[in-house]
Amino acid sequence: MKTFIFLASLFFSVQLIAQTTVSGKVTDTKGEPIFGANVYLDGTYDGASTNEKGEFSFTSTEKGSQTLVVSFVSFEEFTLTGDISTFKKLAIKLREDVNTLDAVIINAGTFEAGDNAKVTALKPLDVVTTASALGDFVGALQTLPGTSTVAEDGRLFVRGGDAEETQIFIDGIRVFTPFTPSANNIPTRGRFSPFLFKGISFSTGGYSAEYGQALSSVLLLNTIDEPIQEKTDIATMTVGVGVGNTQKWEKGSFSINTSYINLAPYLEAFPDRNTWNKPIQSANGEMVYRYKMPNDGLLKLYGAFSYTDFDLVQQDINFANGFRFGLENRNLYFNGSYRGFLENGWILSTGFSFANDNTNIKLEDDLVKDNENSAHVKLKLRKRFSNRFKLNFGAEYFITDFNETFSSNTVGNFNYGFQNNISGLFTEADIFFSKKLASKVGVRMEHSELLNQTTVSPRASIAYKSGEFAQFSLAYGQFYQNPKSEYLKFSDNFVAENTSHLIANFQYVKQKQIFRIEAYYKDYKDLVTFDTDLVNPMSNFSNNGSGFAKGVDIFWRDNQSIKNTDYWISYSFLDTERTYRNYPTAARPNFASQHNLSVVSKHWIENWKSQLGFSYSFATGRNYTDPNQPGFLNRETKSYNSISLNWAYLIDQQKILYFSVNNVLGTKNVFGYNYANQPDVNGMFAREAIVPNADQFFFVGFFWTISDDKKSNQLDNL
Repeated sequence: MKTFIFLASLFFSVQLIAQTTVSGKVTDTKGEPIFGANVYLDGTYDGASTNEKGEFSFTSTEKGSQTLVVSFVSFEEFTLTGDISTFKKLAIKLREDVNTLDAVIINAGTFEAGDNAKVTALKPLDVVTTASALGDFVGALQTLPGTSTVAEDGRLFVRGGDAEETQIFIDGIRVFTPFTPSANNIPTRGRFSPFLFKGISFSTGGYSAEYGQALSSVLLLNTIDEPIQEKTDIATMTVGVGVGNTQKWEKGSFSINTSYINLAPYLEAFPDRNTWNKPIQSANGEMVYRYKMPNDGLLKLYGAFSYTDFDLVQQDINFANGFRFGLENRNLYFNGSYRGFLENGWILSTGFSFANDNTNIKLEDDLVKDNENSAHVKLKLRKRFSNRFKLNFGAEYFITDFNETFSSNTVGNFNYGFQNNISGLFTEADIFFSKKLASKVGVRMEHSELLNQTTVSPRASIAYKSGEFAQFSLAYGQFYQNPKSEYLKFSDNFVAENTSHLIANFQYVKQKQIFRIEAYYKDYKDLVTFDTDLVNPMSNFSNNGSGFAKGVDIFWRDNQSIKNTDYWISYSFLDTERTYRNYPTAARPNFASQHNLSVVSKHWIENWKSQLGFSYSFATGRNYTDPNQPGFLNRETKSYNSISLNWAYLIDQQKILYFSVNNVLGTKNVFGYNYANQPDVNGMFAREAIVPNADQFFFVGFFWTISDDKKSNQLDNL
């Protein structure tokens, strides 16, 4: 018995001697102790948690080289590899995890919309539930600050820039002709249905070095990666019909949307100011195919086709019988993208797009035929080297081949065109100094073969989180864009137009409430000028134009204060002048309003099973030239006002009846004035107001969803 006790004592003594004590203290970078941090040896069960003083101590029988791991929520994981005998009285400091939800966001000049955005100012749902938008994603974006109300056009005019200074991308790949062509005072619409997109990023300035050829703005549309379920959507509307279907498999899915629009029945019920030889009719189709590749890769193939045809006579003071305008447009767009993971943490993103746009235009007895083939190829690599440093770089190539034929019985036939290829390189780094301070620094280089010009564009932004819910941001960037096609088809003796952006932003986000205020300054240089009334082959072109745009944008959104109510308010002040086109002197362009205001509200009434929507748009007057008075752009129109309402009623869980009215009060808005080419006997030029083709627009639709869960409906799409 004594022998047994002796051997047992000897065994436990040996065990105690074989154990090593690991000890230390864990604090943050300010020296404050961290209570409850996990401390353990990697690959073992040996470990402990820190106490109130941040101290820890445990024993282990492990020998030799080991890895000590320390982790705690909202801090970066700490590891230490070495001989376990040295793990005594360690002083360990944990750094804040810069990827947490409460970390600073680099967002100067950018509005994010999507489930993956840390802060969402505009949701994908808003694209089609905003009363004034009529289901058009551009219409919803026009309620955000930084945009100007140009209701007769329908495109995006951002911070003193004209519509062609904004570029649109789908899954990072360029869309060359994103809008359906239209006639004067009939606003265009985006070609693409919002139903296939999961999120939107709308940059009103200071955007990433990844994107170029845009002086004012970039709009990024991202298609859905994987649909939730199979379903069929059916739509019957006062203007046409539509159908969509989604099929889903283990590794892939396919979605398609088609629609046919014909305004003839609507115009019979609600005639407008035009004489229609052939009312607008259009056919549109889109599809997305998705396939999950090995190693979590994702392949997307997107295709879209649209056809538009109409012929009308519009009143014109210089044409006794009105001015005849006819248009037939066919557009084909294809986009392919792939995102996959490579070795060592690299992520590959690549893709290409191709577009063919063919337009036949009738101007009285003259014919114009435009044909444009465009392509974009892009490759990008990115890697997160650590939580504090991310790098992406890439290369891309743009191809444009434009041809135009002009046929006239009076002046003959002419052919114009150009080919322009642009190569681009870009690199950009995200640097997180802490949860409160981060920056993005990049540079872009482009070479235009047509202009034989190479440009270099630095971009930089920095953000500081000043409180739990508030942050400040600054951004600077240089941006270049080749002249418009209407100039390049007549001459290639240009340099790229350019502008620099300087932006200061403050944002406050708390419990479904967002407040943003942003000030900016844009400096334009090398804008195209010409010396004729209209652009033509005899125009003398130069890059002598310049200008500026400065202002303040304010945005407030609240989805909490009023039960079942979501609303936002946008206000923009714009001060801008420029010398460009055939301007004889610097002036505020006739598309720019000094003050723009939008108020949007949506309210759900449970007892009525209804969502009611309200939108109000206001803009101060726009400049126009009155030849009866001295000066250029010497007069201003009255202010623009429009109130729109919509109502979505759930007949049952999957059937919706939808009503909307634009400009419900029938406000007589004026966009400008046309003047006679010749004065009357008193030496005065007669004029007529440029007004909408119709003061109001009424829409009624029935929407039916057939889905696996028998619960889904298209309320999110209205």
